[in-house]
Amino acid sequence: MTGFREQGSGTPLTLLHGISSGAASWHKQMALPGYRVLAWDMPGYGESPMLATARADAGDYADALARMLDRAGVQKTVLVGHSLGALVAAAFAARYPQRVRYLVLADVAQGYGQATDAQREKVWQGRQQQMALGGEAMALGRAAKLLRAGAREADVETVAAGMRRLRSEGYLAAAWMLAHDDIHRWLADYRGRFAVWCGEQDAITQPELVQGVALRYGMPYTAIPQAGHASYLDNATFFNQQLLRIGEEVRDECTN
Repeated sequence: MTGFREQGSGTPLTLLHGISSGAASWHKQMALPGYRVLAWDMPGYGESPMLATARADAGDYADALARMLDRAGVQKTVLVGHSLGALVAAAFAARYPQRVRYLVLADVAQGYGQATDAQREKVWQGRQQQMALGGEAMALGRAAKLLRAGAREADVETVAAGMRRLRSEGYLAAAWMLAHDDIHRWLADYRGRFAVWCGEQDAITQPELVQGVALRYGMPYTAIPQAGHASYLDNATFFNQQLLRIGEEVRDECTN
């Protein structure tokens, strides 16, 4: 099983999904000119096998991503992590900085590793309860909340379909990571550049908190207009324009 979807040729662009999604959700980004796009199903999602580690942190997921890129023949990539994928992307950048051309953290889930024991347990229990109800119930109750007010029905269905496809064991492993890891322990070790983006109407990872990540490290922040948490769906035109700009920057650096 490949564990990723691929399209195009050019500069590698690797896309990491959030906790209730999957590689299929990136369908609006798969045909970007100048990029070889790889959308990864994280361990326990899609056809990707579970990690061997029972209580994995973001570093374990990052190691799995490194193995996937090895199989794909990708040595260096533009890396985009959305929501929980941003936590994994940060861990990958910290562990494998030489393999990252440019890092984008979108609608960032920062993790609860620095929270109190009670807060971490509340998050963990809440995620277990969500999964116990099943993907269909999650789709009905949460899909629209990941998008802007008045979102397109097709985008709501994309989010809902991802929730219906969730594998319980994969979701719970990722939920444990969310509750117990923290993005800042990885970013503190990363010396490369990165950008932080967030949908202006993100009700899941609030824009002011996401912007705080950029301010903390002195990195650029971009607010994505007319977009909720799933900003790459809500305003794919704007999101993709930013990716194309990064691609041009990276290619210019390679030729100069």
